[in-house]
Amino acid sequence: MSILLDRDTKVIVQGITGKMARFHTQDMLKYGTKVVGGVVPGKGGETVEGVPVFDTVEEAVTKTGAEASLVFVPPPFAADGIMEAADAGIQYCVCITDGIPAQDMIRVKRYMYRYPKDRRMILTGPNCAGTISPGKAMLGIMPGHIYLQGNVGIVGRSGTLGYEAAAQLKERGIGVSTSVGIGGDPINGSSFRDILERFEQDDDTHVIALIGEIGGPQEAEAADYIRDHITKPVVAYVAGLTAPKGRTMGHAGAIISAFGESASEKVEILSAAGVTVAENPAVIGETIAKVMEAA
Repeated sequence: MSILLDRDTKVIVQGITGKMARFHTQDMLKYGTKVVGGVVPGKGGETVEGVPVFDTVEEAVTKTGAEASLVFVPPPFAADGIMEAADAGIQYCVCITDGIPAQDMIRVKRYMYRYPKDRRMILTGPNCAGTISPGKAMLGIMPGHIYLQGNVGIVGRSGTLGYEAAAQLKERGIGVSTSVGIGGDPINGSSFRDILERFEQDDDTHVIALIGEIGGPQEAEAADYIRDHITKPVVAYVAGLTAPKGRTMGHAGAIISAFGESASEKVEILSAAGVTVAENPAVIGETIAKVMEAA
């Protein structure tokens, strides 16, 4: 079992004719992901890497049975692309696009809540690396070869630190059940809590790795949820211990504005909830391995 996608998930790529979208579509196809179509208004009838292109998401879903979408749409139009996917019945959407205005994402989240929970599209991102269930399917821009199939669930705001964790685990012969990037923007589609709940219910996930960073309340909210609802061991790393207060560090959401938003405060809050915290990024894999041995 895997969360969010598996080897049978039918995927479309919105913005597929763009340079980066073409490159990653090719990568996903090589990995074994069932990419069944692409969507670019005005380019219906073309093909990319042998994949048919449609003018609308609705047409793509109708003709291919697509269940998931990967959004490479440029920032000014990305919100419309996400909402179009929600209207067309896409069940899971990953938005790679960086630089979407926060106001647009507020509009997207309100729009998605028009649908009842059982019909509401799941969104991860924007500004994320995507989701991978190793050996099954990859929906994003991550290097698939660094992920070994196994029992560690990874959820993180930073794509590159998620890669680092997976690579360190692979060196130790430890695999990943699913890795989910939730994105580094202030307003994203899914929170740590949303993904933690799915990992808790997933029989193939035995240990959870949480990759956080400065800024925002999500790690503190995750700590509350872990303390009250998660029975599996959780290992965390929080980036930005040396970041000065008030300065954006890399991600638009990585800015400290209140108590509980600095890395040191987040480490304290997570530790109090029973989470094992890795001291630095070089020991993430080692820390997870020790927790697995003790479990």
